Amino acid sequence: MSNTTRLASFLPYQLSITSNAVSTRISDEYRQRFGLKIPEWRVMCVLGDTGGKTQRELTQLTVMDKVAVNRACKTLEDRGLAQRMPNSHDGRSHTLELTESGQEMFAQIMPLATEMERRLMSGFSEEECNCMRSMLSRLRDQVDDLDAADIDSGNFGIS
Repeated sequence: MSNTTRLASFLPYQLSITSNAVSTRISDEYRQRFGLKIPEWRVMCVLGDTGGKTQRELTQLTVMDKVAVNRACKTLEDRGLAQRMPNSHDGRSHTLELTESGQEMFAQIMPLATEMERRLMSGFSEEECNCMRSMLSRLRDQVDDLDAADIDSGNFGIS
């Protein structure tokens, strides 16, 4: 058996190109309607869904580079869609919260996002959609559980 894997069947590659295709399609819609780029709508949606967060928390929740999160936060602030507030838990940092304008935009984004998801998933049964969500969640948990030392050494517990 060969140690090489065809790229087209390599799961990380499939996930990456699928994620990019979906994000790009959604981003085109959000850019056209709301003037938001991918990092901006991700940050805005996290804030709208969870409330105020620090940039560190936003970086963790969006799984984006901290520079991209910083730029997205700055853009949202400059547009008056988000504002920095003192962090009551840590005086050295701030939380970012949606402004009233940001909340109004978020309220417009979510029905659009839900409709886009419905259209995207229309070729799958409810059971398949639930299974996909479950599997993606489990896969994400597995990524967190990977031991970085094993990755660096090339030892993945395979004998």
